[in-house]
Amino acid sequence: MSVIGKPVLYSYWRSSCSWRVRIALNLKEIPYDIKPVSLIKAGGEQHSNEFREINPMEQVPALQIDGATLVESLSILSYLEETRPQRPLLPPDVVKRAKVREICEVIASGIQPLQNLVVLIHVGEEKKNEWAQHWINRGFRAVEKLLSASAGKYCVGDEITLADCCLIPQVFNARRFHVDLRPFPIILRIDRELENHPAFRAAHPSNQPDCPPEVAK
Repeated sequence: MSVIGKPVLYSYWRSSCSWRVRIALNLKEIPYDIKPVSLIKAGGEQHSNEFREINPMEQVPALQIDGATLVESLSILSYLEETRPQRPLLPPDVVKRAKVREICEVIASGIQPLQNLVVLIHVGEEKKNEWAQHWINRGFRAVEKLLSASAGKYCVGDEITLADCCLIPQVFNARRFHVDLRPFPIILRIDRELENHPAFRAAHPSNQPDCPPEVAK
C-alpha cells in the first residue's frame, strides 16, 4: 500500500462496526475511499485468503491509513482521535471521557458481538430474532441507565462523541430485529437528534456503494 493517498476503509454496508468508523471519518472530515467486502457473497468475502491477510479475524472494518492497516472499530476510532485531534470526539474532561468509553464498550462488547452475523448463523434461522432481541434489550437497558446520568443533547453532554458513533448504528440493528424501543426514550431522542446530521446520513447503510438497489433510499 502506498503511504501517500486517501485512507481506504474495508467496509460492509450494513456492518454497524464499519458504520461507526464511517461516522467518525465523516465527522473529522477525513476523505477516504471504501472498498466493499460482502459478508454474504460466495460464503463471505471476509473469509478469503486475501482479506485474511488484512484482518486475521476475518471481520470488517479494516482501515488502511498513514501506511498502516488497522482493525477493530474501537481501536480505529482511538487512532483517529489521537492522530487527528481537531474536531475532537472525546470531551476534555477526564470523567466525561471515561463515560464516553463506557457507552462505547457496552455497545461494542456487550451488545453487538452477541447479534453479529457469525453468532446468528450459529444460533440458527428460527431463533435468531429472539436471540438478538434478548441481548439488545439487555444491553439497551444498561445504556439507557448510563445515558440518564450522562446525556445532554447527545450521549455525553451537548457535543457529539464516539459514544454517539457507536449508539446510532446499534439503534438501526435494534429496529432490524424488531426490538421495541419505547422503553428507551433517551436512546430514541438521541437517535432522532442525529438521524439527519450530514455526517451520520452520509455513513448510513442506504448511502453506501455496496447497498443493494432495492434497499437504498
